[in-house]
Amino acid sequence: MKTICTTVNGKRITRDIPDNRLLIEFLREDLALTGTKEGCSVGVCGACTVLLNGMPVSSCLTLAVYADQGEVATIEGLAKEAKLHPVQQAFIDCGGFQCGICTPGQIMATVALLNANAHPTRAEIQHWMTGNLCRCTGYYKIIESIERAASELVQ
Repeated sequence: MKTICTTVNGKRITRDIPDNRLLIEFLREDLALTGTKEGCSVGVCGACTVLLNGMPVSSCLTLAVYADQGEVATIEGLAKEAKLHPVQQAFIDCGGFQCGICTPGQIMATVALLNANAHPTRAEIQHWMTGNLCRCTGYYKIIESIERAASELVQ
């Protein structure tokens, strides 16, 4: 067992967890933050993407102890005061989702992209999002959503 102290979506949390506890288990089972989805369980689909210290990580591969003294952002932490984050709104407006399994990971990866590069080209978007798979949309609406979010955040 290890005691970790981390900030999740702006809230300071201290918990005793097993050393081998995965971040996705910590979020979903210990904290009841079920917005993060588990797709492949081997770190290749991107459905479980969250931000750890501002960087996108596969929470199905990341041990929760790596979040000790760090900051985790999940899909639940994006909306503020009942107002959706511009990336969330863009995904709705542009239809960048269908079944919804990959959507939280797609959105969190997009937030990380736009934090790193507020004006990405279509090629930069495609490159950045390579690690987030979708079986439903064919990516056109996802890319359109990201472009819309980038233009909204610039205003």
